[in-house]
Amino acid sequence: PALRPCLVLQEIGELCLQSVQCKSGCCHRLNGLSLARCAPKAAEFQECSPKSIYGVYYKCPCERGLTCDADKSIVGSITNSNFGACKDPQDSYRR
Repeated sequence: PALRPCLVLQEIGELCLQSVQCKSGCCHRLNGLSLARCAPKAAEFQECSPKSIYGVYYKCPCERGLTCDADKSIVGSITNSNFGACKDPQDSYRR
């Protein structure tokens, strides 16, 4: 029988190539030359990135229930510069 690879999710701080490898769901690098490591998702008011087309983030996406208030342009996605801040979408309804 053929051997199937076993997917073991990486812990925070461990090396990764794509976000799907991380328990947190975020494979993060500080810059284009640094090694990517699993990192926690962004909390409220922290910097975030709404999406990554490469599976690696310079800023992690927001924790569940929060939205990343950022420029969602295609250019921003390609250049990986569409950063914003995590916020609770319920806050805008309360005002």
